[in-house]
Amino acid sequence: MLPLGLLNAAQGKPMMVELKDSDCINGHLVACDTWMNVTLKDAIWTKNNEHNDQQEFVKLEHIYIKGNNIKLLQVDQSVLADAKAKQEQQFAQGSMTARGGRGGGGGRGDRDRGRGGRGRGGGFRGGRGRGGS
Repeated sequence: MLPLGLLNAAQGKPMMVELKDSDCINGHLVACDTWMNVTLKDAIWTKNNEHNDQQEFVKLEHIYIKGNNIKLLQVDQSVLADAKAKQEQQFAQGSMTARGGRGGGGGRGDRDRGRGGRGRGGGFRGGRGRGGS
């Protein structure tokens, strides 16, 4: 399970985000993108004060967290189980195959596909030369 797939499965669910400066934010996931930028709603931000070992709590309606500030994302185990089950169901239906993706999956032995052979032309003895008759 890839992290972005797990995050997409966790939308609407509660999660905890730990930042690189050791602050923690708990809230419900609204959205995430390719760079793991995260938007949470009904969030509680726990700010750690390094000078006097006290914590400050701030309640926020919405918060946007840039992915490069995130150290750790924690979701409930049930979200992971649901995401795995959904992935297995998609695989069983054939929507995810071993050779899928861009390019059609032609490997090393699949030389006769695409836009023709290598080089220019396909004439006498494989092209590429001048002369040729």
